[in-house]
Amino acid sequence: MPKRVRGPIVIVGTGLAGGNAAKELRKQGYAGELLILTDEPSFPFGRPPLTKGYLRGEENLAGWMVAPADWYGSHQVQVVPARVSRVDPAAREIKLEDGNVVGYERLLLATGGRNRRFDVPGSSLPGIHQLRTIAECDRIKRAAKPGARAVVVGSGFIGSEVAASLRQLGLRVTSVMRGKAPLDAVLGPEVGAVFAAIHRDAGIELVVEDEVVRFEGSLHVERVVTKKGRRIACDLAIVAVGIEPNVEIVKGSGVATRDGILVDATCRTNLARIFAAGDVANHLHPIFGRVRVEHYNNAEKMGAAAARSMLGSRTAYRYMHSFWSDQFEHKLEYIGHARKWDRFVVRGSLDERKFVGFYLRAGKVRAAVGLNRGGDPEQDKNGELAKAGRLIVKGARPSPRLLADQKARLE
Repeated sequence: MPKRVRGPIVIVGTGLAGGNAAKELRKQGYAGELLILTDEPSFPFGRPPLTKGYLRGEENLAGWMVAPADWYGSHQVQVVPARVSRVDPAAREIKLEDGNVVGYERLLLATGGRNRRFDVPGSSLPGIHQLRTIAECDRIKRAAKPGARAVVVGSGFIGSEVAASLRQLGLRVTSVMRGKAPLDAVLGPEVGAVFAAIHRDAGIELVVEDEVVRFEGSLHVERVVTKKGRRIACDLAIVAVGIEPNVEIVKGSGVATRDGILVDATCRTNLARIFAAGDVANHLHPIFGRVRVEHYNNAEKMGAAAARSMLGSRTAYRYMHSFWSDQFEHKLEYIGHARKWDRFVVRGSLDERKFVGFYLRAGKVRAAVGLNRGGDPEQDKNGELAKAGRLIVKGARPSPRLLADQKARLE
């Protein structure tokens, strides 16, 4: 691995991608000045427990830290509280909101995303929560009293996991969504229907094909009103309508953006010496084309890949995307990337909630999902999902009959 960089490397953002980039830089032998600029109060950590174990009070975040707090000092990594206002590539400088300037030799933009604004009447009432930071999670925990009435707005992974956790805490939960079922926009109608049944069986009320248009209350949120006229009483509401990438600091800089910061297969932007990774990076993947992925596994691995590129590597970031979701006693695993597909093939039983599903487009396997079956594609290399990943890499076009046949080999 070439290590030609001598000047300072600056990482903007202390999310999972930025933290793993710093670790990888030191692991690869970079001994120069290394700064992380952050507007968050914590050291880099993984966010998954904020919707699950940490929210439910079952675990702390110690096991989710990228590195122990003392690692940064012992490895001469400066973590600097600062708000960045803009990047000046011509001067190789970062302008801070307090007027200070930080120079760089290489720059990694790991600015992540922020919760998408939900501007409807009453949205500023106390008792309406977002969830992305530890502080936001702690506020929800304090409000999540058994028997309280909660409305969750949105049914993606954050919304679905929060709804499940609140129900497990003994709250009465109503989930309002534009789609017909939780997660159907990402996983399709078949898998969405399974999760709808899981949530309803657990006592969650699903308000489908509808949307919140207003919050009402005097000093605190008391109810939500939907487009179809439903009026749902609540003691708290959680808005989970997605994130948008933080690209403002590069506006006007010449760094190309489109649904995030555009990077090539090696995490490089269109400007020399500037890289991007994690939720903010719209990456040119060798298999899937342009993708921007907002999952833990990608941020972890892409941060490390960007670090190697900053040190001179030209190896493409080819990670076979995967992610997971825990809801109640059910475990979902996913590998690949499929925004669109023309066929969905099931191996196992949707009704029994134990299956592997394959997403095909023009005959090729583009992704696979497993619910309570298939193994962890990162750990179980002989599992069905790991084998599905190898089919994706090959560009294989297996027979749908073979995919559905539980006795047939996937390789």
